[in-house]
Amino acid sequence: MITSIRNPLIKQIRKLHSTKGRREGNLLLLEGTHLVQTAYGADCSLITLCYTEQWRTRYPELWENVSKRVQRLEVVSSEVLAAMTTTINPDGVVATSLFEPYIEAKITDFRLGLIIERLQDPGNLGTIIRTAAATGIDGIWLSDDSVDIDHPKVLRASAGAWFQVPMFVSSDLKSVVEKYKNNGVNIVATLPNATQTYWDLQLTKPTLILLGNEGSGLSDSLVSLADELVSIPLGEGVESLNVAIATALILYEAKRQQI
Repeated sequence: MITSIRNPLIKQIRKLHSTKGRREGNLLLLEGTHLVQTAYGADCSLITLCYTEQWRTRYPELWENVSKRVQRLEVVSSEVLAAMTTTINPDGVVATSLFEPYIEAKITDFRLGLIIERLQDPGNLGTIIRTAAATGIDGIWLSDDSVDIDHPKVLRASAGAWFQVPMFVSSDLKSVVEKYKNNGVNIVATLPNATQTYWDLQLTKPTLILLGNEGSGLSDSLVSLADELVSIPLGEGVESLNVAIATALILYEAKRQQI
């Protein structure tokens, strides 16, 4: 059993709390039983599994399954496990997995996608990913000045849906939008002062929905590419909705129209 946080493996995993550490190792940090279980089910390349004896006793079947695939297994003390995680009350297990980016060319028969610019809150992104998986969209494209898609809080907030949704990070979202626009995809920008509401959209045709920063919204360069501008009606005195809530409303309107 590893009982010291000075152990080289523990130091290596703690580095995954930072963007730099994750990039250098090309690794994901999976905290908690649900994420480990989901990653296993998604056939991710699991590298290390660290767990307490109590966790192994509680989840014997999951431990047995993962142990056959993971490269390294380590029992750790509760204190060491707590030092490895970004959560306050970890449930007894941490794993690492290779970060294997999606390949955009694998997207065929495109129907619906999200373009998200300068999104900063990991909880919001995780919730958006969860909603995207629930509504079956084809992909999410984020600007490279957004929160890291592999941020541990993003993975946790996605409740395992992170492994189901194709995601891409771009330094030039304008080029991404132009490419889809040139292929006949309808481009929809969300703006607070647009006169058309989101339920007026025809979302059964291929569509890219553009969403902006929680505070400043979309850049003019992306808005200029939109075929349609839409808003979400708000009550008097309410300036805006949380971006994850706004996304959910539009995606479920698309789901309703498809049904």
